[in-house]
Amino acid sequence: MEKFRKYILTASMVFLAIFVLVLQFWKYLNNPWTRDGKVQADIIQVTPRVSGQVVSLPIRDNQFVNAGELLFQIDPRTYEAALAEAKAQYEEAVDIYNAQRENILAYEARIRESSAAIDLAQSNINALDAEITKARAEYRRQQELLPQRATSVRSLQAAQAEFESSVEYRAGAEATLVKSLAALEQSQAELAQVRAQLGALGADNPGVRAALALVRQAELNLEYTTVTAPVSGYVTNLDFRFGDQAVANQPALSIVDISTYRVEGYFRETFIRRIAPGDKAIVTLMAYPHRPLKGYVESIGWGIAQTDGTAGNDLLPRVDPTFEWIRLAQRIPVRVHLTERPESVELRVGFTSSVLILSNTASADQDDTAQNP
Repeated sequence: MEKFRKYILTASMVFLAIFVLVLQFWKYLNNPWTRDGKVQADIIQVTPRVSGQVVSLPIRDNQFVNAGELLFQIDPRTYEAALAEAKAQYEEAVDIYNAQRENILAYEARIRESSAAIDLAQSNINALDAEITKARAEYRRQQELLPQRATSVRSLQAAQAEFESSVEYRAGAEATLVKSLAALEQSQAELAQVRAQLGALGADNPGVRAALALVRQAELNLEYTTVTAPVSGYVTNLDFRFGDQAVANQPALSIVDISTYRVEGYFRETFIRRIAPGDKAIVTLMAYPHRPLKGYVESIGWGIAQTDGTAGNDLLPRVDPTFEWIRLAQRIPVRVHLTERPESVELRVGFTSSVLILSNTASADQDDTAQNP
């Protein structure tokens, strides 16, 4: 009996080991798992917008900074002078605009004066026409009465003088009218020229707008001399020191955005069909093997780079040889969003991890979050 009990115990242990092995293999088949995982985060490259000497550098490499905290200060004196010059140019542009505006008002006044003079000359001509008609009639009447001895030569001469005087006055009025018309045309032409030089009125004036834009650009350049942290995170790759020359549009340092920590797991393509956005995930870091992290699948990559087909010698496609009896599964990136992280776990970009995906565990809320992060 003792002999059979020993066999039964041994068989039970073997069966239990086989059962555990089968169970683990079943979990492996149904819950994709990979040891090829990396901790990732958004890396913000801090690039100065202007050039100049660094006069303040209160940070050090690998230091934590909060969003809005001063990273470094570029010597602002050059940009302060540029701002003062731009403001002076703006004031000059405003003065020029006001002077041209006054010229416009003066020409408009001249046009009104010329128009009034034209109206007055035309009125005088009309009045003189009436007088000429009357004087001509009187002169003719005196000419008819003189042969009949019904008037005197003096009366005839007076009527003739009145008629000729009226004609001369009308000629003078016509000259005045022509002069006023010429003055009006000249004033209108000069007004059009000044208006063309001035451009749009008010805040839309191009000269004033251009000067104001220069002031705004100078203000921005002065603001750019103060470089602050765009996000909260850790400073890395601090590339210069106090007194160095910061160069515009050249990255000076990087910041690891702590709010974007995630894990990129690279799964064999044969597992992808069992992974869906929102599925729960368990991440085990090599640095913290006994403190697994929880998360969910945020997204699955839609493509990877191909080596075959790239240009080689003579611009011919390069095709790597393959063994027909061995086909290696490609690795597809799967992004895992971490939902729980113990305070004692310090994530660093590049940490190696293992990622286990629990298939068919996505809830509706998780799926919506994964589709619309």
